[in-house]
Amino acid sequence: MRLKILTCDALARPVYHFAAHSPHIVDVVLVERHLHKPEEIRGRLQEMIDATEGRGYEAIPLAFALCGKATEGLVARSIPLVIPRAHDCITLFLGSRPRYLEEQQKEPGTFWYSLDYLQRKGDENAALSMGATTDTDMQNLYEKYIQKYGRAKADRLIAVMSDWMTHYKRAVYLDIGLGDGSLAETEARSNAASRNWQYERIAANLGLFQRLLNGEWDEDFLVVKPGQQIAMSFGDDIIESQEVP
Repeated sequence: MRLKILTCDALARPVYHFAAHSPHIVDVVLVERHLHKPEEIRGRLQEMIDATEGRGYEAIPLAFALCGKATEGLVARSIPLVIPRAHDCITLFLGSRPRYLEEQQKEPGTFWYSLDYLQRKGDENAALSMGATTDTDMQNLYEKYIQKYGRAKADRLIAVMSDWMTHYKRAVYLDIGLGDGSLAETEARSNAASRNWQYERIAANLGLFQRLLNGEWDEDFLVVKPGQQIAMSFGDDIIESQEVP
């Protein structure tokens, strides 16, 4: 098969790694993350999906999850879409929904850190990303909010975010085993210490990435046929396909 995979840049290393080892021809496109603008992700992905038409691809795997409904509504034109059944990218790093639920039950107030996420945090969304929060990030975000909304609204937004942060008790660095993660782990450990959080290092399980890139699309993946779109499911399967109205 010839595949075109669209991936959030926070997942770059696992995707490139398994693309290189895939039995298929795989072209990779990185999508810059905008975690708090799901509609922006959706629009950008749909444009990329549509631009793939007529170029000889047999499927478009998406290295994304539901991601705050960012992928809900994406339409397969003439090429099938394939996406993991997951609420967010933590499931992809942990390798399965049961393991994700196990960790959530262990400590729901967990901030997750990974190498690509920490290295690619140079935008205003970093302060609310998967573990990239630092006091410097928060101050930079505050200044951007002042410019965009004015001081009064900026104060309210930062107050809400600061209150939200008090619910976290654990920081986890996900060791993906690709690249030198020592500096990223040091940053994660430092952030945890500054906030008095419990710190853990957990080995990632990249099996979902491998199966996505190898075309091994079992029940852990949704295959969206041409003329269908991704829809949120309220069951354990998380997402489902629906006919486009």
